[in-house]
Amino acid sequence: MIHTCKLLASVALAGCLVSTAVAQDKEGWPNTLTIGTGSQGGAYFAYGSGFATMIGQELGLNASVEITGGPGQNVTLVETGDHNMGFVTMGPAYDAWVGKGEVMPDVEHKSIRALFPMYQTPLQAAVLTGSGIDSFDDMEGKRIGVGPASGTSAAYWPRYFNNAGMSVSISSAGASDTAGQLKDGLIDAFVYAAGIPTGAYTQLAVENDVKFISMTEEERNKFLAAEPAMSAFTIPANTYEDQPEDVETVSLWNFAIAGESMPESLAYEITKLAMENNDRMLQVHQAAVETLPEHIDKNTFMPFHPGAVRWFEENGFTIPDELK
Repeated sequence: MIHTCKLLASVALAGCLVSTAVAQDKEGWPNTLTIGTGSQGGAYFAYGSGFATMIGQELGLNASVEITGGPGQNVTLVETGDHNMGFVTMGPAYDAWVGKGEVMPDVEHKSIRALFPMYQTPLQAAVLTGSGIDSFDDMEGKRIGVGPASGTSAAYWPRYFNNAGMSVSISSAGASDTAGQLKDGLIDAFVYAAGIPTGAYTQLAVENDVKFISMTEEERNKFLAAEPAMSAFTIPANTYEDQPEDVETVSLWNFAIAGESMPESLAYEITKLAMENNDRMLQVHQAAVETLPEHIDKNTFMPFHPGAVRWFEENGFTIPDELK
């Protein structure tokens, strides 16, 4: 059993609150549903908390989120059946799929199934103004906080620095804690990977004079050549306070996943809830602007759950045979 800290996100209310649209067969549904997210201050936690509330209100199911180390842990928690659902970036999910995951190395995670696309996770980097750090080159020899140990950030930022031939001192902690370490002078830079806007960066920029570091074209192209699962990404100007210009970086796609044992009717209703209510998803988190069915093509290796396949095909989207 992999232990994590559970936070109740929502409690299903009486039957009068359950949408009449969910008067379908609930045979085999669990009494409760647990979603693996990430650390407080990150997009996974906010997105998951809001979506769990929607599940409780619309599906009449007691749904909760758990604080975890992020995608590397979430994919294993779903594989082992400890969690019903989890949020993953496709890079760590693929690593686990082929038996190269962080939590259970040498174990192929073949029971995970895709539900729906979420949004892109860009790599982000911030320092305090006056730190003397104006570029990634200036981080040579510095103390770098990369977020939770099993998260996308901790997986990919060390690869970035290695790819750039840089030597840095890496430390791991939750997003909010890492932001606090930067403010207290315990680290020199806070690098992370999460949907935008990321709560920890938003609060950091409001409370402090912050500089967001952008990749040069050469830096980005070199990293993309080494990590083909990633793509170029631009964080728009004014996403955060103290960020008057676009920030150039790279990103990975996120998907919501479930175990293959999830009842087909439940997977169908969860997928339907996310895909047919983008206005409500946007109220949960702005990153949900990309939580759209046309982004199913960003999953190229993980089979979709049969319940998800049914919703997409009923609504005119084609799932490749090899992903069914």
